[in-house]
Amino acid sequence: MTDTIEILNERLFPVERATLFEAFADSDTLCLWWGPEGFSNRISSFDLKPGGEWLITMIADNGTEFHNRWTFDDVVSGYSISARHHEPVHVFTLQMRFADEGTGARLSWRMLFERTDENEAMQKFLHAANEQNFDRLERLLEQARGSH
Repeated sequence: MTDTIEILNERLFPVERATLFEAFADSDTLCLWWGPEGFSNRISSFDLKPGGEWLITMIADNGTEFHNRWTFDDVVSGYSISARHHEPVHVFTLQMRFADEGTGARLSWRMLFERTDENEAMQKFLHAANEQNFDRLERLLEQARGSH
Protein backbone atom coordinates (compact mmCIF):
# COMPACT_ATOMS: atom_id res chain seq x y z
CA MET A 1 0.00 0.00 0.00
CA THR A 2 1.33 3.46 -0.91
CA ASP A 3 0.69 6.73 0.89
CA THR A 4 -1.05 8.07 -2.23
CA ILE A 5 -4.59 7.42 -3.43
CA GLU A 6 -5.03 7.60 -7.20
CA ILE A 7 -8.43 8.08 -8.82
CA LEU A 8 -8.39 7.67 -12.59
CA ASN A 9 -11.27 8.46 -14.93
CA GLU A 10 -11.04 8.60 -18.70
CA ARG A 11 -13.42 8.86 -21.59
CA LEU A 12 -13.30 9.11 -25.36
CA PHE A 13 -15.25 12.12 -26.66
CA PRO A 14 -16.34 12.42 -30.33
CA VAL A 15 -14.67 15.81 -30.81
CA GLU A 16 -11.25 17.11 -31.78
CA ARG A 17 -8.65 17.38 -29.03
CA ALA A 18 -8.56 21.19 -29.36
CA THR A 19 -12.34 21.36 -28.81
CA LEU A 20 -12.09 19.14 -25.74
CA PHE A 21 -9.25 21.22 -24.29
CA GLU A 22 -11.16 24.45 -24.97
CA ALA A 23 -14.15 23.13 -22.99
CA PHE A 24 -11.91 23.45 -19.94
CA ALA A 25 -9.73 26.39 -21.01
CA ASP A 26 -12.74 28.68 -21.64
CA SER A 27 -14.09 29.57 -18.18
CA ASP A 28 -17.58 30.40 -19.51
CA THR A 29 -17.85 26.89 -20.98
CA LEU A 30 -16.24 25.30 -17.92
CA CYS A 31 -18.95 26.82 -15.70
CA LEU A 32 -21.57 24.87 -17.65
CA TRP A 33 -20.23 21.37 -16.95
CA TRP A 34 -17.87 21.41 -13.96
CA GLY A 35 -18.85 19.30 -10.97
CA PRO A 36 -21.26 16.46 -10.36
CA GLU A 37 -24.94 16.53 -11.37
CA GLY A 38 -26.99 19.23 -9.66
CA PHE A 39 -24.18 21.81 -9.35
CA SER A 40 -23.85 25.19 -10.99
CA ASN A 41 -20.71 27.32 -10.86
CA ARG A 42 -19.41 30.83 -10.54
CA ILE A 43 -15.77 31.46 -11.48
CA SER A 44 -14.22 34.61 -10.01
CA SER A 45 -10.62 33.98 -11.13
CA PHE A 46 -9.24 31.74 -13.88
CA ASP A 47 -5.62 32.29 -14.91
CA LEU A 48 -4.76 29.18 -16.94
CA LYS A 49 -0.94 29.29 -16.76
CA PRO A 50 1.68 27.80 -14.42
CA GLY A 51 1.27 29.53 -11.05
CA GLY A 52 -2.13 30.91 -12.08
CA GLU A 53 -5.04 30.89 -9.66
CA TRP A 54 -8.49 29.43 -10.21
CA LEU A 55 -11.28 30.38 -7.82
CA ILE A 56 -14.60 28.64 -8.40
CA THR A 57 -17.73 28.55 -6.28
CA MET A 58 -19.71 25.37 -6.81
CA ILE A 59 -23.38 25.78 -5.91
CA ALA A 60 -25.40 22.69 -4.99
CA ASP A 61 -29.02 22.48 -6.11
CA ASN A 62 -30.07 23.30 -2.50
CA GLY A 63 -28.16 26.61 -2.70
CA THR A 64 -25.17 25.55 -0.57
CA GLU A 65 -21.99 27.21 -1.86
CA PHE A 66 -18.59 25.51 -1.89
CA HIS A 67 -15.69 27.90 -2.50
CA ASN A 68 -12.77 26.09 -4.16
CA ARG A 69 -9.24 27.42 -4.58
CA TRP A 70 -6.84 25.94 -7.13
CA THR A 71 -3.37 26.71 -8.47
CA PHE A 72 -2.29 25.62 -11.94
CA ASP A 73 1.10 23.86 -11.78
CA ASP A 74 1.61 23.11 -15.45
CA VAL A 75 -0.28 23.86 -18.66
CA VAL A 76 0.60 22.58 -22.12
CA SER A 77 -2.05 24.18 -24.31
CA GLY A 78 -4.18 21.56 -26.05
CA TYR A 79 -2.48 18.62 -24.31
CA SER A 80 -2.34 18.73 -20.51
CA ILE A 81 -3.17 20.60 -17.34
CA SER A 82 -1.93 19.91 -13.84
CA ALA A 83 -3.51 21.76 -10.93
CA ARG A 84 -3.53 21.66 -7.14
CA HIS A 85 -6.81 21.90 -5.25
CA HIS A 86 -6.23 23.64 -1.91
CA GLU A 87 -9.63 23.97 -0.30
CA PRO A 88 -12.17 23.26 0.94
CA VAL A 89 -11.23 20.11 2.81
CA HIS A 90 -9.48 17.94 0.24
CA VAL A 91 -6.00 18.85 -0.91
CA PHE A 92 -5.14 16.95 -4.09
CA THR A 93 -3.51 17.20 -7.49
CA LEU A 94 -5.52 16.87 -10.70
CA GLN A 95 -3.72 15.89 -13.90
CA MET A 96 -5.72 16.17 -17.12
CA ARG A 97 -4.41 14.73 -20.39
CA PHE A 98 -6.00 15.37 -23.78
CA ALA A 99 -5.03 12.93 -26.55
CA ASP A 100 -6.10 12.27 -30.12
CA GLU A 101 -7.69 8.86 -30.52
CA GLY A 102 -9.35 7.66 -33.71
CA THR A 103 -11.88 10.27 -34.79
CA GLY A 104 -12.15 11.75 -31.30
CA ALA A 105 -10.14 12.73 -28.26
CA ARG A 106 -9.55 11.01 -24.94
CA LEU A 107 -9.59 12.90 -21.67
CA SER A 108 -7.68 11.20 -18.86
CA TRP A 109 -8.28 12.63 -15.43
CA ARG A 110 -5.96 11.54 -12.61
CA MET A 111 -6.48 12.72 -9.02
CA LEU A 112 -3.76 12.14 -6.43
CA PHE A 113 -4.57 12.38 -2.71
CA GLU A 114 -2.61 11.76 0.45
CA ARG A 115 -3.79 8.47 1.94
CA THR A 116 -5.98 9.29 4.93
CA ASP A 117 -9.05 7.50 6.33
CA GLU A 118 -11.26 10.35 5.12
CA ASN A 119 -9.79 10.29 1.60
CA GLU A 120 -10.13 6.50 1.44
CA ALA A 121 -13.81 6.85 2.37
CA MET A 122 -14.28 9.48 -0.38
CA GLN A 123 -12.51 7.46 -3.09
CA LYS A 124 -15.57 5.69 -4.58
CA PHE A 125 -17.75 8.81 -4.31
CA LEU A 126 -15.11 10.90 -6.13
CA HIS A 127 -14.74 8.37 -8.95
CA ALA A 128 -18.54 8.44 -9.46
CA ALA A 129 -18.62 12.26 -9.22
CA ASN A 130 -15.91 12.47 -11.89
CA GLU A 131 -18.02 10.28 -14.18
CA GLN A 132 -20.90 12.72 -13.67
CA ASN A 133 -18.51 15.54 -14.64
CA PHE A 134 -17.72 13.65 -17.84
CA ASP A 135 -21.45 13.02 -18.46
CA ARG A 136 -22.13 16.75 -18.19
CA LEU A 137 -19.21 17.57 -20.50
CA GLU A 138 -20.37 14.98 -23.03
CA ARG A 139 -23.91 16.44 -23.09
CA LEU A 140 -22.52 19.96 -23.53
CA LEU A 141 -20.27 18.88 -26.42
CA GLU A 142 -23.21 17.04 -28.06
CA GLN A 143 -25.39 20.17 -27.78
CA ALA A 144 -22.62 22.29 -29.33
CA ARG A 145 -22.23 19.81 -32.20
CA GLY A 146 -25.99 19.73 -32.74
CA SER A 147 -26.21 23.52 -32.97
CA HIS A 148 -23.72 23.70 -35.86
